Amino acid sequence: MFVPVQASFFQQKTLDLSRKLLGKLLVKETEKGVATGWIVETEAYIGPGDQAAHSFNNRRTKRTEVMFGPSGYVYTYVMHTHCLVNIVSGEVEHPEAVLIRALEPHTGIELMYKRRGKVKKEYDLTNGPGKLTKALGIVKEDYGRPFFKPPLFIAEGKEIPIEQISAGPRVGIDNSGEAKHYPWRFYINGNRYVSKK
Repeated sequence: MFVPVQASFFQQKTLDLSRKLLGKLLVKETEKGVATGWIVETEAYIGPGDQAAHSFNNRRTKRTEVMFGPSGYVYTYVMHTHCLVNIVSGEVEHPEAVLIRALEPHTGIELMYKRRGKVKKEYDLTNGPGKLTKALGIVKEDYGRPFFKPPLFIAEGKEIPIEQISAGPRVGIDNSGEAKHYPWRFYINGNRYVSKK
């Protein structure tokens, strides 16, 4: 039995939340079963001043609308046919988010293999933002759900000491000016499920 974190957990600064999510458990319940994984890599997006954020310059669209609401809600979107999952952070009308980039599988691993198809090595199941959503059964329709209630939620996990956490530039945002250099990607040192070493 996995217990969601309190809604208040998400009420912290986005960069702090990005670090505090490392070691927490991402849980998705579906009709086919439950799959979970430890969060090992995140990226912070601090719009509207962050050129890499979907909410840069307070861009408000149907897609980004959830980001303008309270923290702790699901922001999913599709990129290159892959669904990516983010946690809304920041205060109301301050659209910020944390992308979950990689997980270390915990439970439901057999189900993950079925969903991911021809994957042979376990570390390749969830070592990327599009891979982990497919493995856990996270879909675009999860948009707007609270991350503190089933079926898609964050549960307590392992406490990761600050000295085991590294920071560096975010991945795949080359067209974002100086923002591409911001050290807003956080990951657990030496974890083989991290997407980019």
